[in-house]
Order: sequence, then C-alpha cells, then structure tokens
Amino acid sequence: MAGLEVLYETAAPAITCKQDALICFLHWEVVTHGYYGLGVGDQPGPNDKKSELLPAGWNNNKDLYVLRYESKDGSRKLLVKAVTVESSMILNVLEYGSQQVADLTLKLDDYIDAEHLGDFHRTYKNSEELRSRIVSGIITPIHEQWEKASVSSPHREFPPATAREVDPLRIPPHHPHTSRQPPWCDPLGPFAVGGEDLDPFGRRRGGMIVDPLRSGFPRALIDPSSGLPNRLPPGAVPPGARFDPFGPIGTSPSGPRPDRRGQ
Repeated sequence: MAGLEVLYETAAPAITCKQDALICFLHWEVVTHGYYGLGVGDQPGPNDKKSELLPAGWNNNKDLYVLRYESKDGSRKLLVKAVTVESSMILNVLEYGSQQVADLTLKLDDYIDAEHLGDFHRTYKNSEELRSRIVSGIITPIHEQWEKASVSSPHREFPPATAREVDPLRIPPHHPHTSRQPPWCDPLGPFAVGGEDLDPFGRRRGGMIVDPLRSGFPRALIDPSSGLPNRLPPGAVPPGARFDPFGPIGTSPSGPRPDRRGQ
C-alpha cells in the first residue's frame, strides 16, 4: 500500500471520524488506478486542479462526500458520491462519458477503528479485503463498461465529400434501379406533348389517352361498339385508330347486328 500512509498523514489533521478515514482510503485506491483528483462538488470550480492529494474542503459535509476525478490520459471522468447511512457508507460512482454507474455499500466498523484515527497503522482493519471490495465493486465495473461502450461505437472515418456531393441546391438525377436505361423516347419538342391525342392514326408521340390497342400485351379483336346500346355504323372507327372505349371491353351492344351478307 505504498503511498497510502503518506496520503493519510497529509490529511490526518482533517480526519475526525470513520467516514473521513474511509474516504481517504477510497481516494488513494482511485488514484492508484490512474486518476487525478480534480475537486469537490458536482460541477467544476475555479479551484480545480489535478492532484493526487485530497482536494480542499473534501470533508466539509460528513454525511455526503462529493469528489471528481479525471484519468491521467484525460479519457475518463468520474463523479464519486459517498453517503453515510447509520453505521454504513454507500458509495456511488458515475463515469461521465459512458454514463455507467457502480455502487458499493460498506460497513464502517468492519474496516475503520474509530478509536485510533491518529495512528495510521491502527486505523484500518481488513485493509486487503477493503481494497478488494473497492476494486471489484467500483473500479473494475466502471472500466469494463467503459471499454464495452468504446468497442460498440468505434470511431469511423469517411473520405471528404466533393463539392458536387455537398451542394444543397443540387437535385440528384433519377435513374430506375436497372442495369441499363429503359428505351424511353424523349418528346420531339415542348409542343409535342399530347400530340398523339390529336392524331387518331398514332403517328405522333406524347399522348395521355389510355389505348388498349397499344398496350403491348396480346389482345383479342376489340369491338369498337362495346358498351354502346347500338352498334356503330361500318367505318365509324378507322382500323387501328386510337379511341377511348365507350364501355367495358368485351360487352356487346343490345341493338341489332347490321346485316353484312350484302357486303
């Protein structure tokens, strides 16, 4: 336990109760695991400084101790709170970065001899057990959780984006998810849109009328009179002309069929 005696003797004038002695031991254990003490309280203060000694005012409140620590490499920060409950002390440690928490409850009489606080060699009882409980109950859980959090969210690096990629006003081109572009034909000009609707023989492009004759699927012969009460006269719809069906395809008019025997 090299260093604990020196720390205790430095803080001895301020150690007046069992809680103080236990906090001194806890502080030494945290420091030996790679941390510096920063200060007291939940928030940073103007008097904060990295040190292996206990900070000023560390035991102003005998019922609630609040100490802050930072690892020597600056990667972790701890908030340690110790609450006195009757003859026990509840230790709570928070690691700021990962928000991991560890708790430990210790019975003061099991580890501190209140009658010999002035003699370091007689103050602590079962010191190896106390050290083991602090390491297994606080230090190890905090470090393990922090390492797991670091592994689960590794730092990823991406190549720098080009000016074309970061242009907020650029509209990306739309391409169907196919291996090649479909054989779509562009209109001849801005006035060609809708032109096929005006051409019953379908020599132009750009129409919007649904044409079952040009659907691209195999079809049976369509009767232009489908859906009408009477049949259209012969030649009313030129062969192959575009038209909107008058009714559901496949229905027959109810009127008489024209006599084709003389044709």
